[in-house]
Amino acid sequence: MGKVIYLDAAASSLKPQPVIETQVDFLQNKYANAGRGVCARASNVDAMVNSTRCRVAEFINAVPEQIVFTGGTTDGINRIAGILKQIPKLNESKPHVTVSDLDHHSARLPFEHCAHAGIFNLDICPLDNDFNIDINAIGKTDIMVITAMSNVLGVPQRVRDIVAAARAKNPNVITIVDAAQYVAHNRIDVVDWDCDFLCFSGHKIGTDTGVGIMYIKNPNDIYPDKFGGGMVIKVNDDQWTLANGAEKFEAGTLPLTQISGIIPAIDNLIEHMGNSDLIKYLYTELSKIDRIKILSSADAALLTFVINDMHPLDFGAIIGAHGVCLRVGNMCATWVHDNVLKYSGTIRISCGWWNTHTEMQDVVKIIKKILG
Repeated sequence: MGKVIYLDAAASSLKPQPVIETQVDFLQNKYANAGRGVCARASNVDAMVNSTRCRVAEFINAVPEQIVFTGGTTDGINRIAGILKQIPKLNESKPHVTVSDLDHHSARLPFEHCAHAGIFNLDICPLDNDFNIDINAIGKTDIMVITAMSNVLGVPQRVRDIVAAARAKNPNVITIVDAAQYVAHNRIDVVDWDCDFLCFSGHKIGTDTGVGIMYIKNPNDIYPDKFGGGMVIKVNDDQWTLANGAEKFEAGTLPLTQISGIIPAIDNLIEHMGNSDLIKYLYTELSKIDRIKILSSADAALLTFVINDMHPLDFGAIIGAHGVCLRVGNMCATWVHDNVLKYSGTIRISCGWWNTHTEMQDVVKIIKKILG
């Protein structure tokens, strides 16, 4: 196959050269475990982890002690669900968790699971006529899960206003933000949002798979959910003293190679943030094709559509044979497909820093050729 046009940034970002070089250099020349040694090499790895934690904190307007390295967004939100299950005050009565149909499986299924187990009550916040979280319909709840940007509709939600509305109904509400899609297109300010937890994945912003960020507003007020090396200061028989801040949530060896790539990934992301012009071009051109029905808005960060008389999987296979890599199916977002769009599957184009206008012109030509 010749040149591949990669249009699946929403699933995972391609890796910029500085990330690749940094991770290769770490593996070849700098590798050691973190928090486990006193030699210069181990100390340098500790310094790398700390500097990365500081850079991530700066990136989302947090402080380093609030930044926990995880395995990704899915891992982070599952861990948050586990953390919340063990808060005695929260669980004196069966707490209510509010989700929405914008949620990715990773944001909602951990809480669906808890509801099925009888631990939480699950409530669904309705969407407004524009398919955004209906701020006026937010009720009193104990835990609010907020998808900052749907991976199907690509529209940033008003996270600050959603959090404020939830707090107006319950000042003690715990707010959780899934920023997996949002982080690649917009700057995050956790202070302005006033959220309690936030998660995103490293691979969405250009570093390797297997690392994510979990922001915790008040880490010292929360008991950890995982135990092992590195998260305790002292052990005395069956008693122990927990580390402070983020480190008490980082039991075991961290994904160090992936962490080493986060800083160059953030730098590259900030330099190239925004691909709306490419999406707007595709929106304009594909709107002219009668068989195509576009489901996302003209100002969305991605383009989602269906084709009359053609299954999304068939289209995906055909356009893939033409060297175009995009996403088809339900994007692990069943509820927005079944309950909002009323399609079991769709076609999604999402652009990244590597895409060009010429590629978009080529994609339009290929689609027109496929559809005759």
